[in-house]
Amino acid sequence: MDRADFAARIDHTVLGPETTPADARRVVTAAAAYGTNACVPPCYVAEVVDEAPDVTVMTVVGFPHGQHDPEVKREEAVEAWEDGADELDVVLNVGRMKAGEMGAVIDELSELVAAVPVPVKVIVEASLLTETEKRRAAEAAVEADADYLKTGTGFAGPATAEDVALLAEYLPVKASGGIGTYEEAKAMLDAGAVRIGASAGVDLVEGFEG
Repeated sequence: MDRADFAARIDHTVLGPETTPADARRVVTAAAAYGTNACVPPCYVAEVVDEAPDVTVMTVVGFPHGQHDPEVKREEAVEAWEDGADELDVVLNVGRMKAGEMGAVIDELSELVAAVPVPVKVIVEASLLTETEKRRAAEAAVEADADYLKTGTGFAGPATAEDVALLAEYLPVKASGGIGTYEEAKAMLDAGAVRIGASAGVDLVEGFEG
């Protein structure tokens, strides 16, 4: 893997509560310069997609807790796609899953995936789950026809190589949370991740040691 291949696996991200439109534009501009993808809040997608037409721009849905009404999440997904998002990272309703309401979880994800023609990653918040729950979450994403699993939002805990390896048994995995160095990113890729979500996306690329 050369530097360009590595950069293409990085989703340079800005999703904090104080994120401004200028912050989102800076991330997209940096993504264009370094060859990464960009992940920005949904409220800014329409404002930044024309900043760098060659950059894959993604956003989040039901962020950060996944407890929006299912119809609201679906409409948020559709609006993000219509605004120009190339991919969507959707937060699973962890509470319903822990309550054993897997039918509701699968129905919500299935309807959302069916509503948009772009790749959907399901954020499972692995750090909050038991191994059994991680597998149930992964199975729900598979049944909903999602494209990827994502370890977490980054707010509930860091990604781990163990979680990546487990989730990779089911779907391609995006590791996200606490990944700030090239070495940490490489460990996730070695564990089976195909994408890395990080606010330190530029640092990861600059630290590449292929």
